[in-house]
Amino acid sequence: MNAPTPPSRAADRTAAENADGNAAATAAGTAAGTSPGSAPGSAPGHADGAERPRGAGRFVRWDTAAGILLVAVMLAGAGTTDGFADVTNLSAALNDTAEIALIALPMTLLVVAGQVDLSVASMLGLSSALAGALWDAGWAFETIVPLCLAVGVLGGLVNGWLVTRLGLPPLAVTIGTLTLYRGLASVVLGNRAVSDFPESYARWASYTEPVPGTFIPYPTALFIVLAVLAAFVLHCTAAGRALFAIGAQEDAARFAGIRVRRIKLVLFAVAGFTASFAGIVYTLRYGSARADNGLGLELVVIASVLLGGVDFNGGKGTLGGAVAGVLLIGVLNNLLTLNDVSNEIQVIVTGVLLVVSVLTPRVAALLSERKHRRAAAT
Repeated sequence: MNAPTPPSRAADRTAAENADGNAAATAAGTAAGTSPGSAPGSAPGHADGAERPRGAGRFVRWDTAAGILLVAVMLAGAGTTDGFADVTNLSAALNDTAEIALIALPMTLLVVAGQVDLSVASMLGLSSALAGALWDAGWAFETIVPLCLAVGVLGGLVNGWLVTRLGLPPLAVTIGTLTLYRGLASVVLGNRAVSDFPESYARWASYTEPVPGTFIPYPTALFIVLAVLAAFVLHCTAAGRALFAIGAQEDAARFAGIRVRRIKLVLFAVAGFTASFAGIVYTLRYGSARADNGLGLELVVIASVLLGGVDFNGGKGTLGGAVAGVLLIGVLNNLLTLNDVSNEIQVIVTGVLLVVSVLTPRVAALLSERKHRRAAAT
């Protein structure tokens, strides 16, 4: 009996090339908006990275549920709490979530791409501390703002470089820089609090002077403009489809020619820039620069994004869902404040929402998988 003939090197090379080609096709299909493995000319996929449910199933998407819950909470608040539906209170509620909303935009793009930045609140604090120290030293505010923004970009690039060049996990990297940037804020300003910022700038961060003819504060108006822009990029451009491809299968995206490292680096830089800008808004809104400004805000941002249906593992989510999550947490906190609920309880509520937003999709996926297995078995 003859021994089996070993495969030739040419056969090995062909198999490897086929494997690489299949991986590249998977990422290319994701980036182009088609489902992996679908035949040419088949129906395209969707920019949110998830297959669109048919029939009544489209009404139970997680981002849709977040929007419905937001409307329900607002209606309940208007019917049970005096003053909740007042224009002044709604304006104040929007202004209170301005920094969270602004930072949530780049955070959504990061999470879709399978990344995360836990240092954003510390960068906000560093920006605030730097603005206070420079203002106290007699610098012009017109010079302080671009310098703080440049520091934010630099901090984001540090995060991105550690992730993309050294291959470190973003969660570990940004936990480290969370402590680093907060420590730098303490070095810059210490335990001092600096106030008396120019009124000509402070009024732009106050809800008492909204956009003329509306009750919308200027930071919220800026957020709306940026949200529309971010939604267009994420759901209507090749760059957005590349983010979904990276989050779904990074190696395949790289085989498909997507510049994964460069995109990640840009995302972290944008997150740092936005967090630094949010630090300026935060400082002007409260009229006080402190090293501990925004302490713990990163958890609220991440809870908002995940509550809106963005998958923490990457590759799935919508910008609209993230916006709904931000507004939902803002409305809940405002409603609890009007009912004299302590800040400690509000933190607990945010933590519960974070756990629910992470746990519920996983449980739903497990139940769906179990259902399919039972159906296949029968």
